[in-house]
Amino acid sequence: MISRRGVLLAAGLSVLPHRAWAATPPIVKPLPASDFVVHGTNAETRWEALRDTGQLTPVSKFFVRNHTVTPTIDPVSWRLRIFGSGVARPLSLSLRDLKSLPWVSVEALIECAGNGRSFFASQQGQTVSGTPWKLGAVGNARWRGVPLRTLLRLAGVRRSAVDVLPVGLDDEYVTGGVNLGRVRRPLSVEKALDDVLVAYEMNGAPLPPDHGFPARLVVPGWIGIASIKWLGSLEVSTTALDSPWDTQYYRLVGPSYPASGTLVTTQVAKSAFELAWDASLPAGRHVLTGRSWSPSGVRRVEVSTDGRTWRRATPVSHGAWTRWQVPWVATPGAHVLRARVAGQPDEVPFNTQGYLFGAVVRHPVTVA
Repeated sequence: MISRRGVLLAAGLSVLPHRAWAATPPIVKPLPASDFVVHGTNAETRWEALRDTGQLTPVSKFFVRNHTVTPTIDPVSWRLRIFGSGVARPLSLSLRDLKSLPWVSVEALIECAGNGRSFFASQQGQTVSGTPWKLGAVGNARWRGVPLRTLLRLAGVRRSAVDVLPVGLDDEYVTGGVNLGRVRRPLSVEKALDDVLVAYEMNGAPLPPDHGFPARLVVPGWIGIASIKWLGSLEVSTTALDSPWDTQYYRLVGPSYPASGTLVTTQVAKSAFELAWDASLPAGRHVLTGRSWSPSGVRRVEVSTDGRTWRRATPVSHGAWTRWQVPWVATPGAHVLRARVAGQPDEVPFNTQGYLFGAVVRHPVTVA
């Protein structure tokens, strides 16, 4: 049961967490060069490091997307506040309170909206801003936690509520001399009452610091920014809420979009080989492996090794993404490997911040 101390009827009575910021580096866990490419405060998983790792991405190999640095949060003093005009009973929950509630376990991908961004330049010759990810800003985990709808109903969510604004406890984000505050991005109440999870475990263990300890949102199918890490509060409102992360960032801006841009919510289909970029392989027989994922599900994966024809790959496992394999007799010379799911185009519309690159990626290899 939720303790008397843990559930306060006035949100203002909640206890703020004691935090100690890591100076350097911005990411806590080890980042061996064999597993990661580091981009400032972020770390991209190398796809060759995922070969033979199974359906779930090991925490040690899971990509990291930080706006600032990974905070150190005291789990004893941490509280999750739920407040606002959209609830009848504001709450303040401790981690113990959260864990006492009915829980569910969900396999879900977390993927940065900019995953694949570098290919706007390398494949389409277009200049975009942002972290130059290849395809390694994605990971799949099994998350355990409390459905957000359970917490909202406990707080007495009103029928007139329209938006929920989760706010993280990482440091305030300053860019270009402007302080944008803590990372936050609203969800519709409709989505919040659907499949969103307040997670406290990842792959059977407590959330690691870099991945949101002590609790985070997991928003299946939506871009990674929606899955706020180091969750500190949830404002529920009867009027629309916004933040720089849905007005300034995470909008599609470009010739194909309205002047105000198009809000980015769900992800797009992608495919990747479990192979180093510009890999060197010996001539002869190989089994190419990879993974494909799509918010609408993966029904068929095709692979091209000759630049002209496509062959159907054999599924190895299904879930939040599909693992697959295909045989290849490699001949000496330069080759470009391609993999696709149904609907993956050869080119995607340009947007200035390089979000949602969903075109078929051309993966170069050399066979000696």
